[in-house]
Amino acid sequence: MQTGADAFWGRPEYLVKGAGMTGESTLHLTEKGVKMVGIDGWSPDRPLPFLAREFGKTADPGVIRGAHFAGIDIGCCHVEKMAKLSSAGGSTGFAVCCFPVKIKNASAAWCRPLAIVEDEPRPG
Repeated sequence: MQTGADAFWGRPEYLVKGAGMTGESTLHLTEKGVKMVGIDGWSPDRPLPFLAREFGKTADPGVIRGAHFAGIDIGCCHVEKMAKLSSAGGSTGFAVCCFPVKIKNASAAWCRPLAIVEDEPRPG
């Protein structure tokens, strides 16, 4: 998901930039066969201040980290803090391979994502 948040990396406002997903939107994608969701923001979830505000109104614990927890039921990996999505693929899209770093007894780790961009035919 390219939200434009990566342009704010290293600045305090990075944590509230970009859009995120809800548990429902994550389940919608996984039901369509999606196995991995990458985002240029801090998390696949919506920014924390927005989650906190919604939780304050509803007291629904499902609001907090809904996108993360929804991926548990069907199986969906989240890749966060991706950069330079705007420079990969243009209108044709691209494939992604992620090379994870294994960490003993951890539920998360970092990875090295790699975009595979097909060459587009040149006119003439």
